[in-house]
Amino acid sequence: MPRNRLTPAVAVALALLTAPLLSACGGSSAAAGDKSVTVYSADGLKGESGDGWYDRVFKDFEKQTGIKVKYVEGGSGEMVQRAVREKANPQADVLVTLPPFIQQADGKGLLQKYAPKGADQVGTADKAADGTWTSVVNNYFGFVYDKKELKPAPTTWEQLLDAKYKNRLQYSTPGVAGDGTAVLVKAMHDFGGKDAALQYLKKLQSNNVGPSASTGKLAPKVDKGELLVANGDVQMNYAQAKTMPNLGIWFPARQGGRPTTFALPYAAGLVTRAPHSENGRKLLDFMLGRQAQQQVSEIGGGFSARKDVKATDADATALAALLKDVQVFQPDWADIDRNLTAYVEDWKRATGS
Repeated sequence: MPRNRLTPAVAVALALLTAPLLSACGGSSAAAGDKSVTVYSADGLKGESGDGWYDRVFKDFEKQTGIKVKYVEGGSGEMVQRAVREKANPQADVLVTLPPFIQQADGKGLLQKYAPKGADQVGTADKAADGTWTSVVNNYFGFVYDKKELKPAPTTWEQLLDAKYKNRLQYSTPGVAGDGTAVLVKAMHDFGGKDAALQYLKKLQSNNVGPSASTGKLAPKVDKGELLVANGDVQMNYAQAKTMPNLGIWFPARQGGRPTTFALPYAAGLVTRAPHSENGRKLLDFMLGRQAQQQVSEIGGGFSARKDVKATDADATALAALLKDVQVFQPDWADIDRNLTAYVEDWKRATGS
């Protein structure tokens, strides 16, 4: 018998051995024994020097479970689009984005139903009614300014039209970055509608440096004095300010009006057909667990997503003080999700972006 031929019995045995491996390549069965989990996330929760909330939570999770966290970061819209491109062969297990992109991900069928342990303590507005996503860190939209050069701090939208801000003001791109989209949402609220907001943003464009896919990259420019003002969010900027002494947080108001903001939570969901679904569930449970939630303010600069976790550390007190005289409004996320493409296209036309 030639040496390269197999007996029927050996051939059958090899076929039985290799069959599970071949079938596993296209689904989660291959991942059953894989001690890893992949997270696609909007930027802001990972520290510049490895000292952010994600850094602590992932380290503790890996130590407790032996599951290695693989992390991919970008703008909220960027992460959703990447997951869309990979929908036929998902690479991520957990997706974390800001509104309205978490609603967008849900609408595109990217998320499967899973309510992490502790989700019953998350407010109704901060989780999906059908259980496809849950906020893990609460947060609020805001702006930053250079405390060294701007004394007193700016207070109104109208001030930003001043010539001194020319090429020293920047906001991240609506439709790409979650905080960039938030600029449009807040302007529409503060100016009383889309048309008035776009008229203002058209005027502001003469001072705007230009597009930015990532909001997180703007705060360091403000701290260094390259920019005077940029958009951001309270959680990310508060955490950054610990190592950026010139960074101040503020909330623009209409001239003569009150400063406003709105909740902009980091919302997490389990990806549909995730390659490591069980590991993804464990990580979501861990992020919403009491220990991780208690660390949100002190380490992450944000607000616990759970109503039954009351932080009393100095950072929690300082964060509450930031919002003391700020009016918090509730955006119509269903409308924004439904009309986001049209709103962004109108913004592009108005600003020439």
